[in-house]
Amino acid sequence: ETHSSVPSRSIVAPASWRGPRRETSAPLGHQRITFRPRPRRAAHPPFAPSLRRFDRKAMVKVTTICCIGAGYVGGPTMAMIALKCPHIKVTVVDISQPRIDAWNSDELPIYEPGLDEVVKACRGKNLFFSTDVAGAIRESQMIFVSVNTPTKKTGLGSGKAADLTYWESAARTIAAESKDNKIIVEKSTVPVRTAEAIEKVLKRNCSDATVQFDILSNPEFLAEGTAISDLTAPDRVLIGGKIENEAGQAAVDALAEVYANWVPKDQIITANLWSAELSKLAANAFLAQRISSINAMSALCEATGADVAQVAHSIGTDSRIGPKFLNASVGFGGSCFQKDILNLAYICECHGLKEVADYWYSVVGMNDYQKSRFVRRVVSAMFNTIRNKKIAMLGFAFKKDTGDTRETPAIDVGKGLIEDGAQLAIYDPQVKEDQIAYDMEGMMGNITCYKTAKEALQDAHAVTIMTEWDEFKSYDWKEIYDVMQKPAFVFDGRLILDHDHLREIGFIVYALGKPIDPFIKSAEGA
Repeated sequence: ETHSSVPSRSIVAPASWRGPRRETSAPLGHQRITFRPRPRRAAHPPFAPSLRRFDRKAMVKVTTICCIGAGYVGGPTMAMIALKCPHIKVTVVDISQPRIDAWNSDELPIYEPGLDEVVKACRGKNLFFSTDVAGAIRESQMIFVSVNTPTKKTGLGSGKAADLTYWESAARTIAAESKDNKIIVEKSTVPVRTAEAIEKVLKRNCSDATVQFDILSNPEFLAEGTAISDLTAPDRVLIGGKIENEAGQAAVDALAEVYANWVPKDQIITANLWSAELSKLAANAFLAQRISSINAMSALCEATGADVAQVAHSIGTDSRIGPKFLNASVGFGGSCFQKDILNLAYICECHGLKEVADYWYSVVGMNDYQKSRFVRRVVSAMFNTIRNKKIAMLGFAFKKDTGDTRETPAIDVGKGLIEDGAQLAIYDPQVKEDQIAYDMEGMMGNITCYKTAKEALQDAHAVTIMTEWDEFKSYDWKEIYDVMQKPAFVFDGRLILDHDHLREIGFIVYALGKPIDPFIKSAEGA
């Protein structure tokens, strides 16, 4: 999604992939690019009778597509469509000239493994980036809208409801520039029944009453860091539309035909508009709920001497539960989870479902508790005073393999440590200093950003692991111990390090959800 108020990140994606994944190849004329997508699950779960699989019928043959919004969703999604559909001209438009310039450069505005190769394979052939929003709308048969839908900061629903200002502005522009029928695709995450409101805006603002707008919901289920593999081999593609009438069904089938160029037809699922819109919010709420659940268990594990990793493995082997999203951590982040849960809870409130809303609010509350609990542990372990102590923060992005810092736990943890007087030394391999300054506005007097971990760790009293970057696991921790103040503390908020090895070196180690180190117990007076 577009987030123009946040400084762009100019990072070149690495040529190689991380992780053992099955390889497939995609032809690119005279080029070949190798992807390692996630293995597909053996079988899909059963779907409700109201959902139906893609069924090819008479439809519009799409040859021109434009996407309004050149952000984390619009850019990669359109690049993959262009790669897999060389017969379709794809134009990505945005009002931000610097962002479009970056998409047209050798350094893309977002970091995503594999994205660089895909964009460069198609750009200038059937993939274009432009600020000519009106021109792209006029020439396109299908228009994806992938603009930012942040949480409202003021007014009715402040702090909970989705702000659809950018969406409505895009709709008005589409209406003003459309001279023939258009298929409008919701790609942004929006509240249920947004399509109904947008349809009214489109019809009331189009000068030509004969122009027909068919609105579809096609929510994205991408995970930052694996977006290209997610797009290459998705678990499912969900398309919602007015499948109860012929025109709506034809529009749904037109979009399904685009995806059918590389996605198996039995993985293209259609539903009515409202079910598709709600499915995105529900999916993120369920995933976040699992994280908050295991984080709640991590607090109990510390209190009882249990090991959260062992508990997670035990319950994850239950086929009814499964192992995914059961990694205890300092908390979830990213642009979607908190925003979508708050939006879902607000919708529940608007429909008088207070108890349902409170349940979902508690998921966010547990996430906040986990971050504040981590800060309290750092302070109490270091003899209840961290004033003027240098604390190295390894990682600032909300997860590895991305430069995205939206809602990253590092922000709240960093602010909590600074409020207690700490001097932060931050290193992240993909997050630039200007982004950290934006996120930590007003606190940079207590923050120094470093280009290497070695500099950040020199003379530090403690190190906090805030992002699960693979490189942190490969460091020479004996060498790090030698250059730190003593006692040297490690606070592992991602459970990625070898804690026994660190203790052998001499570190005092706190690992979320693990039995508490005797030194820390004594420091806390336990």
